[in-house]
Amino acid sequence: MTTETHETAARRGAPDWLWYLGAALAAAIWWVLYSQLVPFSEWVTSFFPVARHSHTGEAIAFFVYDVPKVLLLLTLIVFVTGVLRSWFSPEKTRAILAGKREIAGYPLAALLGVFTPFCSCSSVPLFIGFVSAGIPLGVTFSFLIAGPMVGPVGLGLLFGLVGWQITTIYLVFGFTIATVAGWVLGRMGLERYLQDWVRELNTGAVGDVPQERLSMVDRMKIGLEQVREIVGKVWIWVVVGISIGALIHGYVPEAMMLRIMGGEAWWSVPAAVVVGVPMYTNAAGVIPIVEALLGKGAALGTTLAFMMSVIALSLPEMIILKQVLTYRLIAIFLAVVSMGILATGFLFNIIM
Repeated sequence: MTTETHETAARRGAPDWLWYLGAALAAAIWWVLYSQLVPFSEWVTSFFPVARHSHTGEAIAFFVYDVPKVLLLLTLIVFVTGVLRSWFSPEKTRAILAGKREIAGYPLAALLGVFTPFCSCSSVPLFIGFVSAGIPLGVTFSFLIAGPMVGPVGLGLLFGLVGWQITTIYLVFGFTIATVAGWVLGRMGLERYLQDWVRELNTGAVGDVPQERLSMVDRMKIGLEQVREIVGKVWIWVVVGISIGALIHGYVPEAMMLRIMGGEAWWSVPAAVVVGVPMYTNAAGVIPIVEALLGKGAALGTTLAFMMSVIALSLPEMIILKQVLTYRLIAIFLAVVSMGILATGFLFNIIM
């Protein structure tokens, strides 16, 4: 054994086989925890002296389910992207996605979002992982928009409500908004508006050993360090954001929304977006509201604009993103996506 090998072994501490065993055990524990989130949330909610389907019961169940779900996703995704980052530095990643390849990255990221069954807050961990790995900001925004807006759960439920024709048009509009908005944001050179620690992460080295000489255990250590650094900064805001989302989810002001969106006035579409942004629920939670609005006579475009704003531009999502993006970048993101949603709402009201 060479001196360099002895030094590497000393640096590692535990033998390699123990790291691999620990990784396999951690993966199994992660899967068990994630698969039991629904019964766990129901079990915890049962201890509170409230009716399960009351406003308070819905809020508690939502909070107990969503907080561990987002934190589990955040931990896994940050670890995996940290390991992958040990092979691909931010500079190499940006070079791979430059030019024509970067242009293809926008629809590919949006397509990934279409097949990802995440709500807006659950999409944030992937967004953070992409940004920390050096993937262009506009491409990551395409995923962040498409994931909740045109995910498979929402499309399936919408199909059952309004049929395949309208669902297909909604998919095309949502995919187009995600792709075009990502491209627009990417062309604006907004990386300077990332939080300082994210920009430092993108420019820093992944370790003191050349990338091609890192062992798999070294790469796993880098992944764990990324978890410690990123999750350690963000977790409290996940809890804060979802706490607000749980309150909104449990106390949806449906009667007020019906009054705002039940008419045909031109201002009903922007009003629907304004009402939808502060709210938070997933696609499965917003579909019943959409059904009630349509049943009360709300225009289809107005209702779909509301649905898009709720699941793509939620207040809890913005609170979590604040740990990665500056206020200016969040405002630009909101403005660009809101314009796409408004255009969708007006066009649907014209053609339907």
